[in-house]
Amino acid sequence: MFIEQAYKGDNTPWKVALTTLLTTGIFIVNFMYVFFFLSATEVDQMYDMLKTTPKNVMLVANLFPFALLLGLLFLMVRALHERSLLSLTTSRKKIDFGRIFFSFTFIVLLTIGTFWISYEIDPSDLVWNFDPFKFSVLLVLSVLLFPAQIAFEEYLFRGFLMQQIGVATASRAVPFVITSILFGLFHSANPEVGEMGPGVMVFYIGTGFLLGIMTLMDEGLELALGFHLGNNLMAALLVTSDFSALQTDAVFRYTAQKDSGDMLSEMIVSIVITYPLILLILGKKYKWKGWREKLFGKVSKVEPKTISHDEYSHLS
Repeated sequence: MFIEQAYKGDNTPWKVALTTLLTTGIFIVNFMYVFFFLSATEVDQMYDMLKTTPKNVMLVANLFPFALLLGLLFLMVRALHERSLLSLTTSRKKIDFGRIFFSFTFIVLLTIGTFWISYEIDPSDLVWNFDPFKFSVLLVLSVLLFPAQIAFEEYLFRGFLMQQIGVATASRAVPFVITSILFGLFHSANPEVGEMGPGVMVFYIGTGFLLGIMTLMDEGLELALGFHLGNNLMAALLVTSDFSALQTDAVFRYTAQKDSGDMLSEMIVSIVITYPLILLILGKKYKWKGWREKLFGKVSKVEPKTISHDEYSHLS
């Protein structure tokens, strides 16, 4: 089982606390600075200043630190906790790259398909923004940097923290809920929150729950890694807007004035309708069973045997 993989390493509380603090400290400081030390006017001025910075410079500045933090997290898991990176990734004997590829392709095709339908229905708020050279640079930077960004978030929240909270509480529900909420709070300093209001946090937290369900039901990070990467790449490459977290040279630009009510409604539709459909499709494909136990059951205190892909399919 995925959470029990943590028993293969050293879970001394001070080591867990140190790893958590060193890998999340920069975001905690940023959160406190934005929400406790800056006024609303100063926050708006900061976001306006960021919009004047060259797009690709901001992209690198925002994403490159994740590569460093991912390396730090891996180093501490290996050296301090004496664990393999495989045990942080999956309960299978090896990482299932087929799962990563499937979930990546699935969300990319779904995003493009739904975008095309909405564009055919009403293209008035979208303008063609494609510049071959600028887009090529964006594509290269995105392919190089987004994998590190999403990997850090997945390995931190659905990997390290979910496993450590799980073994500490002997529960699956507690880490499932806590990491999903923390994942949302992790994005609370994004410009979208300032532009559209705190209601957008519902979407971030809901996405955290979606990725948490994928991880617990599938006993590994593979599906969450592929899905998260595909989602973020599409957000950067397909459509940009003045209130996006990252301004990019995407194919299209959304030009309509933001309406926080309409956007929040669209996000709620995604959470209530689209997300369950995604889980239904993945559950049927990978034959998920035992939903209640896997999401809300107890965590065994016995070190698990890593099972093979064939054994896992049989047990499922």
